[in-house]
Amino acid sequence: MTQRLVVAGGSGFLGRAVARHFTALGWEVVILSRSRPAAPAPGRRVAWDALRQGEWVRELDGAAALLNLAGRTVNCRYSAANMLEIYTSRLDSTRALGRALASVDRPPRVWLNSSTATIYRDARDHPQDERTGELGSGFSVDVARRWEAALNEETLPHTRRVALRTAMVYGVGTGGIMETTDRVVRLGAAGAMAGGEQMVSWIHERDFCRAAQFLIDSSPESALSGPVNVTAPHPLPNAAFLRAYRDAWGVPVGVPSTAALIGLGAAVMGSEAELLLKSRWVVPTRLLDAGFTFEYPTWPQAIRELVAQARREGHAGH
Repeated sequence: MTQRLVVAGGSGFLGRAVARHFTALGWEVVILSRSRPAAPAPGRRVAWDALRQGEWVRELDGAAALLNLAGRTVNCRYSAANMLEIYTSRLDSTRALGRALASVDRPPRVWLNSSTATIYRDARDHPQDERTGELGSGFSVDVARRWEAALNEETLPHTRRVALRTAMVYGVGTGGIMETTDRVVRLGAAGAMAGGEQMVSWIHERDFCRAAQFLIDSSPESALSGPVNVTAPHPLPNAAFLRAYRDAWGVPVGVPSTAALIGLGAAVMGSEAELLLKSRWVVPTRLLDAGFTFEYPTWPQAIRELVAQARREGHAGH
């Protein structure tokens, strides 16, 4: 019998990657979306508004799993209006899904809900994992805390819940981060940022999809619930991260930038310097202890493969 995966907020770069991955495994994929995807993707699209109950709730009845990716991008200025939308797009959609799951007769056995590796503090002394990591403070961390709390508001005795504390996902495709970072690297502007000592956590898109599959398919006795760090096992300093990125593109130099210059550039581009300057030293202890293996554990290996794919295919159409 074909298993069904419902992906809420699945019209973006990561949702399309997940749809391709699970469709190739023989799953039926249903995308709950307020807009059409920016590029072709497998799966059946069902409209929802990420707020009110509607016909979309039927898709959850009898589904094997739910993955929620809904949420406004944080790559913006933290104005009052944008901050409110960042909160509401995450909390309202998560609560709507929780109410829907509580209402159906045959809820999915597992609900994977997005969170973020940014929930941990700026870490430059030692790595942060699910057991001993220290949560940080500030707007981004508060969003993550409230997001994870919303995941657990409803009583759902038949559904295992996992908060995906995900690092930046790198892959080739429309709307992915590499559309922007490739241009910066190839222009020679990707030197060490503010000294380059801040740690960078990341994950290859294929390993994100494989981790989701692993968390869904785990046997009941070994299944994980609660927070799970979805990051590659080998984060690295910003300077080394960008050096490997430049090497993959064959760019010999990268102009370094100060914190002040990064702040100015972020303001001009409508973003926030925190996205580049915070040290995210996050490791996937629970995934590794559960037996998950990464296809792309190291950044140089991952970025070489991704750049080769970008050279062959470009980002459009993925």
